[in-house]
Amino acid sequence: MEIFNLKPLFEDVQLQRIFPDGKTFVDCIPKKDLPEILNDYESEKAKNGFDLKQFILKNFELPLIPESDFKKNKNVTEHIESLWTALTRQPDTKKGSLLPLPHPYIVPGGRFREIYYWDSYFTMLGLQASGRADMVENMVNNFSHLIDTVGYIPNGNRSYYIGRSQPPFFSFMVTLLREKSGDKILNRFLPQLKKEYHFWMKSSEAMSENDTAIFHVVKMPGGELLNRYWDEHETPRPESYREDVELAHQSKQNEQTLYRHLRAGAASGWDYSSRWFADENSFDTIHATNIVPVDLNCLLFHLEKTIGEIYALNKYGKKSEAYFLLAEKRKQAILKYCWNKERHFYFDYDLAKGKQTSAFSLAASTPLFAGIATEEHAKETAKILKEKFLKPGGVVTTLQTTGQQWDAPNGWAPLQWMTIIGLENYGHHQLAAEIAKRWIQLNNDVFNRTGKLMEKYNVVDTHLEAGGGEYQGQDGFGWTNGVLLALIKKYGMPI
Repeated sequence: MEIFNLKPLFEDVQLQRIFPDGKTFVDCIPKKDLPEILNDYESEKAKNGFDLKQFILKNFELPLIPESDFKKNKNVTEHIESLWTALTRQPDTKKGSLLPLPHPYIVPGGRFREIYYWDSYFTMLGLQASGRADMVENMVNNFSHLIDTVGYIPNGNRSYYIGRSQPPFFSFMVTLLREKSGDKILNRFLPQLKKEYHFWMKSSEAMSENDTAIFHVVKMPGGELLNRYWDEHETPRPESYREDVELAHQSKQNEQTLYRHLRAGAASGWDYSSRWFADENSFDTIHATNIVPVDLNCLLFHLEKTIGEIYALNKYGKKSEAYFLLAEKRKQAILKYCWNKERHFYFDYDLAKGKQTSAFSLAASTPLFAGIATEEHAKETAKILKEKFLKPGGVVTTLQTTGQQWDAPNGWAPLQWMTIIGLENYGHHQLAAEIAKRWIQLNNDVFNRTGKLMEKYNVVDTHLEAGGGEYQGQDGFGWTNGVLLALIKKYGMPI
């Protein structure tokens, strides 16, 4: 039994907002068996003077309040080097909702007290720049362990995240290890790479002619198979229970459908953005499972290609050719359905409407990052990025200002990195360097002003903090540290 199964106790705690952050309760550790706590609650709650918060404090150990006042070093690179120790967690035992991991790992920081999937790749970039190949390998081994035990890499190593994954960067992590250890490291992770691929393609072979989608797999109008974000469950997210229930009360969508869309949006890592909304100004119109995301499919192209390369290195010709063919088919489908020749940019595809979405977003950088774009598409994409997305502090996530944290005016480290590397891949070095310079400067200015490295930044007005989202901005911060350190190593510190 899990805390989020303790009905009605769980709903009462979350809906009455006993803790300002809904994640706090699901991260608690029970002091005795959960059925016993629930029985006590049922017998005590009707008594005069019953205090729900005191009951929780009596029966649960609260999660540790994360350290936020990290000691500021004289410069940002030294600060990041010292943060690796502060953000390191040792191998776990099963406690509460935490899924134990066998090796040390780095957490993002703040409320994020566990490992997160796509965050970790960008954190690893900084670890690599710091010469911490040991920790990079530890983290890849932890994700390999999750694939072997859960069947895939969950959103994070918490039981309440089981049901969904996140942007699939495992093949990029393995490639990062390859840079240090050579080709020999690839064979070790081939079984896990294949398991992850089968997770994303689950039941694709069982799709009938009339099926348009099943789990993560979607069938495009021409019969091509691509992917979407998906979650096994159609209930409110335990860690954001109150927010999901309240949104359901104002939405015209069926509750279960809405919850599935919310969970799929959370699986995307872009939680949340108008990119997922039918009406860009209305959160309650979220329809994330209807969207075929350009970036997700580029990442899966890399996974297919990586598996093909490993088989080729081992001289398994037919298996190698099979995966290279899958990658090529996916590439052609992305170009067919996501490139817009009139607007000179990549867009997501709306499966329900049978056409591209109209939302400009930095997801369009991913075809350049993954090496899918044609030279002409890359040139046109770079022009749009410079004209529409480039701001004083880097590149903005979308062109819409909605109050959602994955919209304007915010910029995020992983999207800066993918945009910069994508442009470099196609020879647009000047624009890449300019984005890097502006992002490094913003990060450094905020650090000098506050002593902190933040989860996200306002790239439009660099004197203001980033906003939006379901929680306060967090500091620490894993992927910001990683990308900043990697960019400083590549481009240097602006003068």
